[in-house]
Amino acid sequence: MTPPALSLADVTVCHGRRPAVHHLSGRFAPGSLTAIVGPNGAGKSTLLRALAGLHAPESGRIEATDLKPGDIALLPQQAALDRAFPIACLDVVLQGFWTRFGAWRAIPRAAREEARAALAAVGLDGFDGRPVGSLSAGQFQRLLFARLLVQDAPVILLDEPFNAVDARTAADLLLVLRRWHGEGRTVIAVLHDLDLVRREFPETLLLARDPIAWGPTGQVLSAANRLRARMMAEGWSAEAESCNQPQAA
Repeated sequence: MTPPALSLADVTVCHGRRPAVHHLSGRFAPGSLTAIVGPNGAGKSTLLRALAGLHAPESGRIEATDLKPGDIALLPQQAALDRAFPIACLDVVLQGFWTRFGAWRAIPRAAREEARAALAAVGLDGFDGRPVGSLSAGQFQRLLFARLLVQDAPVILLDEPFNAVDARTAADLLLVLRRWHGEGRTVIAVLHDLDLVRREFPETLLLARDPIAWGPTGQVLSAANRLRARMMAEGWSAEAESCNQPQAA
């Protein structure tokens, strides 16, 4: 698998003209494994949505070489998802095939078997007919990983994938993440656990709305960089000026 490279050229993403990510440039290399870290409100989730094409930049460009529909898969935070809708686990996983078969075509039997295999791969064997609302937080996260497995995208974006799950689930899902990286996919994950980042992620982007550092994890997570990010976060104001800083030449 050869995933597209994702390049950002002076990208600013705003909410109501207020900057969430400010003038970010860099490149996620094909097959790279990158953590995005920073204080709460630093723009990490907003950046993932922009990379997924769900939030248009205010300025700058996000470019991907040879990008096709379905090449980017996004796992949002659990808190952003409605688990009350009456749907079975197998049907959630089958949603991962929509980019291949469309929303209205019948799903082939082989795809259903692939979906069942994905459930088994994340520890949910036999959960086909279980309603989503009956799942624990950890089981629900396993289900979302199963959907990503069948989506089979070369670029995978994960927003706090191990948040609010038990240690066993986190360990099992980390194995899936390693599998994706071993297959040559580009994996980008928003995380808060810096020990996990240091142990598992070769590359890190440290954000505090403005980029602090981007590169090898050991260098990015230096004490000086983390202090700078914290100090910038302490200076944020809800009344910040609209985003009107001129772009770099």
